[in-house]
Amino acid sequence: MSYLNEEQLKTLHQKLLEAKENIAALLDQTAADTKPVDLNLPIGRLTRIDAIQMQGMAQMNRHQLTIREKQVEASLQAFERGTYGRCRHCGEGIAFERLDVLPESPFCVYCQESFEQNP
Repeated sequence: MSYLNEEQLKTLHQKLLEAKENIAALLDQTAADTKPVDLNLPIGRLTRIDAIQMQGMAQMNRHQLTIREKQVEASLQAFERGTYGRCRHCGEGIAFERLDVLPESPFCVYCQESFEQNP
C-alpha cells in the first residue's frame, strides 16, 4: 500500500466505514418496501399495479445495496490484510482519485474498462 500515504489511507478507511453504516441503514429502511403486495387489499387495479412496480424497484435497489455492502466488506478485509487499494485483476495500485470516489472499487480504471468492453 506504499503508493497511498497515511492520510489517504485514513480518509479511505473512514469512507468505507461510513458507507458500511449508510448501507446498513438503507437496507433496514427499505425492508418493508420489498414485502409482497397484498392482493386482497381493497385498492384499485392501477394502484395495485403501481404498488407491484414499486415493490420490484425496491427489490432491485436492495439487491444493488447488498452487492455494494459485500464490496465494502471485502475492501475492509483487504485493509486488514494490507492489500487494500490493489487491483484484484492486475495487482497494480488503484489511483487515490478513483478510490476517493468509490472506495470499495476492486479494480483499477484500466481493468474495469476492459471488463466493461469485453463482458
